[in-house]
Amino acid sequence: MFKNKILLITGGTGSFGNAVLDRSIDTDLKEIRIYSRDEKKQDDMRMKYNNPKIKFYIGNVRDRDSVDAVMKNVDYVFHAAALKQVPSCEFFPIQAVKTNILGSNNVMESAIANNVKKVIILSTDKSVYPINAMGMSKALMELVMVAKAREIADDGTVFCGTRYGNVMASRGFVVQIKQGKFITITDPNMTRFMMTLEDAVDLVLYAFEHGNQGDRFVQKAPASTIQDLAQALKELYNAKNEIKIIGTRHGEKLYESLVNREEMVKAEDMGDYYRIPADHRDLNYNSFFSEGDDKIYKVEEYTSHNTKRLNVEETKKLLLKLDFIRKDVMSKE
Repeated sequence: MFKNKILLITGGTGSFGNAVLDRSIDTDLKEIRIYSRDEKKQDDMRMKYNNPKIKFYIGNVRDRDSVDAVMKNVDYVFHAAALKQVPSCEFFPIQAVKTNILGSNNVMESAIANNVKKVIILSTDKSVYPINAMGMSKALMELVMVAKAREIADDGTVFCGTRYGNVMASRGFVVQIKQGKFITITDPNMTRFMMTLEDAVDLVLYAFEHGNQGDRFVQKAPASTIQDLAQALKELYNAKNEIKIIGTRHGEKLYESLVNREEMVKAEDMGDYYRIPADHRDLNYNSFFSEGDDKIYKVEEYTSHNTKRLNVEETKKLLLKLDFIRKDVMSKE
């Protein structure tokens, strides 16, 4: 399906863009376009890959003209451009709106105008029951995607979404360990999904292959407590650092959710993934206000508290999938 096609990755200089390039550079894609604001990162990627198949475009998703310029002749889009830092979005929420909502709308409208075949929109677990500006902006981005899918139906560009938790890195803990500092954790019982960057790419490719108009996909992932994560890293590095509890920070949840209760009612279990189909009801407001379902469902949301819980040994095994940790540990052996 990629043969002689052109793939555009917005926000392509980030971790996700690099991971997609590593996976797709040797496929039969005709061209891979990297679109972002950061010319330094683009130059670093240009030097790293040194491949004429990769084309670099400077631009901002807020600027519709620059989006239209990069979208010409594109077959597929992976839309990863976003403001992702919770504090940045919390202090400057209008900037989150401009990039995550209006910028994403520019990408979708441009894809329609340029007859793009399929667009995959990347979202986050923070869009589920959002408590901060970043999560709220991503939740609205998802709803814009579903609305576009409803408008187009089967007549044009296919829009799908993916939603995943924090991609594992743990560099903050590692730096603290190497410097001999306290390992600071917020709440020992706080849980987070444990997903690698490869998992994130797998999820997007799965959505690309299996997604219908307006679908959103979630990958089932194990979770670990913050306490077990810190302990696993201490054991991997054979470190004696003391663990210091600092308390929950502003805007943090005790656990993250990937699928809310209302979505779980209609979610389809696809083995390693959940498929959340779009709401394709027409603009008959009765279906939203005066008509209910014929039964009451007893389901719960899918969270980092009720997914498979990793123990310390299992967490260590998963952490060793990260190149920088594996290299550090091997160098000590």
